[in-house]
Amino acid sequence: MQHVFIIGSKGIPAQYGGFETFVDKLTENKKSQEIKYHVSCLADNNNEFEYNNARCFNVKVPNIGAAKAVYYDIAALKRCVEYIVQNSIENPIVYVLACRIGPFIGKYKNKITELGGTLMVNPDGHEWKRDKWNFAIKRYWKLSEQLMVKNADLLICDSKNIEKYIQEDYSKYKPKTTFIAYGAETNKSSLRDDDKKLTDWYESHNISAKKYYLVVGRFVPENNYEVMISEFMKSKTDKDFVLITNVEKNKFYEYLKQKTNFENDSRIKFVGTVYDAELLKKIRENAYGYFHGHEVGGTNPSLLEVLATTDLNLLLDVGFNKEVAEDGAVYFNKKEGNLAGLIDSADNFSKDVISNYSDKAKLRIANNYSWDKIVSDYEKVFLSK
Repeated sequence: MQHVFIIGSKGIPAQYGGFETFVDKLTENKKSQEIKYHVSCLADNNNEFEYNNARCFNVKVPNIGAAKAVYYDIAALKRCVEYIVQNSIENPIVYVLACRIGPFIGKYKNKITELGGTLMVNPDGHEWKRDKWNFAIKRYWKLSEQLMVKNADLLICDSKNIEKYIQEDYSKYKPKTTFIAYGAETNKSSLRDDDKKLTDWYESHNISAKKYYLVVGRFVPENNYEVMISEFMKSKTDKDFVLITNVEKNKFYEYLKQKTNFENDSRIKFVGTVYDAELLKKIRENAYGYFHGHEVGGTNPSLLEVLATTDLNLLLDVGFNKEVAEDGAVYFNKKEGNLAGLIDSADNFSKDVISNYSDKAKLRIANNYSWDKIVSDYEKVFLSK
């Protein structure tokens, strides 16, 4: 039996995004009976439970602010080592998601090696580039990433661009890497076009199917909301720009309001969050087009979701996005007038042109990013140890 200990997600069942959904899908779609997963879960107790046939162990963490995530990963790692020792587990794999605990990983790596184990790390994206961090925290993230790369036996990158970055920036460590993408659902929403849940939502926001451009995601500067809003305001489109995101008590929201005066443009509609997965999927399906302005990170889950559902996608022209969508999308840059011009052009795309983009995007997801493929790729790696 190959025991795999997964650290770094908030836990399963998934109530968040990103890594939580990944762990949920990895355990839910497990194929091999030779793998046993052990998943750390952030909680206010230290209980254990079974979910998706995985052993889930809660890790109680004090509310200590920004350091909470670091404390959680270290505490979870300590619990894993203790469990491996107590149960005499041979050749365990410890898979750490993200690079939060680099300064502390050395002694645990030595212990895992002593126990005949393997340390695997998912380096995630360029966390040290995010605008929300101050200079000191950015330096910590970069140092932590460096030390995680140095100590990992294998780095599993969910983006080819991240894998290239790891190999080039940390060549002195001769890192061993492999590429396994993130996954996406490929099935359509269970909601019909006339479902009351959908029509009520449309009515409450004065929105009509195929009459809006859409964006869904965290409301942070590095996702280029300023570019998308200001360029949309310059465009001649008669469609709405619907933003599904949480802007409550957000300084960035106030900054954008002053910078762009978007409140004077009735087409721009901040509609809050949508936590109903089927409703959100249907809203994506019914969008005329989708904007994706992310430029920090690896394979972004929201990008995979829209490529699988939305017919026309307008993506920021960076390596991470082009790697995923290839010729299944159109691309914009941050030069003034570029996105506005693209919006005006997209408004006049024929049905055949849009259908062609849609078919290419969905085929790309089905062939390369289905959860079935991702789980198979992971199990090959885990069982090769």
